[in-house]
Amino acid sequence: MHDQTSVMPTITISDSDLTELLRRAFQRCGMDEHNAGILGPIVAAAERDGARSHGLLRMAGYEATLRSGWASGIARPVATHAAPTIVVVDGQNGFAQVALAAARSLALETVDELGMAAICIRNAHHFAALWPDLEPFAERGLVALTVVNSRSRLVLWGGKNKVLGTNPMAFACPRADGPPIIWDQAASVRAQGEVLLARKAGKPVAEGIGLDADGNPTTDPAAILDGGALLPFGGHKGAGIAFMIEVLAAAMSGGHLGFEEHRSEAPNGRSFNGGQFLLLIDPSRSAGPNFPMRTSTLVSALREAGATRLPSDERLHRRAISIRQGIEILESDYRHLLAMAEGTAIRS
Repeated sequence: MHDQTSVMPTITISDSDLTELLRRAFQRCGMDEHNAGILGPIVAAAERDGARSHGLLRMAGYEATLRSGWASGIARPVATHAAPTIVVVDGQNGFAQVALAAARSLALETVDELGMAAICIRNAHHFAALWPDLEPFAERGLVALTVVNSRSRLVLWGGKNKVLGTNPMAFACPRADGPPIIWDQAASVRAQGEVLLARKAGKPVAEGIGLDADGNPTTDPAAILDGGALLPFGGHKGAGIAFMIEVLAAAMSGGHLGFEEHRSEAPNGRSFNGGQFLLLIDPSRSAGPNFPMRTSTLVSALREAGATRLPSDERLHRRAISIRQGIEILESDYRHLLAMAEGTAIRS
C-alpha cells in the first residue's frame, strides 16, 4: 500500500460555506431542516478542527444510512425526567445529537436546580466525534462526561467473537485562562475512523491495532474492517473500560447492546442504534467559584513538568488556522459533497 493523500489536490472553504453545504446534503439525503441544522455544523466542526475521521469521511455512511431508512432524518426525540437528576431520552431512531439537543434545556434546568444531571439516551445513532457534545456544556462552566456504545468490533479477554464495540468516551472541564480541556478517545487502540482513514489513504496501520477475519494480527486496515476485529487499548484494562461503557451507555439507558444488531433489515445502514450516557456536574456546588482556577493550576503544573501536548491543544491549534485561513479539504471530498447537496451524487 502507498499513501495517496499526499498527492491528492485540496481546496480551501470557509466554515460557514462548508456548514451550509453539509446542511443541504443532509436534507437531500432525507433529513428535515431542523435535524440537518444540528448535524451539519457538527460534521463541519470535525473538519475545521482536524478530526477528519469524523468529518466528511462519514458522509457516505450518513447518506447510505438515511437513504436505506435505517435511521430517521425527521426524528423528534422525547426527553422526560425519570428521577430528579435523571433525564431519559428516546431518540426515536434518529441521531444522538438531535436527541441531546432535545434534552438540553431540561438537563440544564436540572443542573441549575440540583447541581448535576445524568442523561440517558436510547434508540439513537451516534456517528460523529464526542467532543462536540461536551464543549458547549464545559463552556458554561460544567464538568461533563459522556460515553457511547457501538456495534461489536472488539475481541477481548481471550474471546473469539466480537461482543463489545470501540465504545468511545469523552471528558470536558472548564479552566480559568483558556477554553475547556476536552479529551475524546475510543476504547480500542485506534478508533475505527482512524482505520477507515488509513484504508482510504492506502496506508497500513501499526502492529497491535487489529486482527484479520482468521484472528491473525494484521496491519492491513481493509483486513481489520472487512470481517476482522479491533483490539482494546491496554489489553484487559481497555477491555474493562469498554465493558463499563457498554453498561452505562446501553444497559442503563435501555438501548441496544453492541451485539444486538438488526441491520439485516437495512443492509446499507452504517450507523448503530445504541445508547449514550452523559453526566453533567456544576463544580461550583462542591469546589466553589475557584474551580476553573484549580484546573488552570493543574494544567500549568503539567506543562512545567514537561508536557508538550495536552488534550485539546492540537484541535484548538487546527481550529485557529481554519478560522484564519479556511478549512482545507480534499477536492474529491468537496466534489462529492457538492454533488450530494445538489442531488446529483451517484448512489451505490
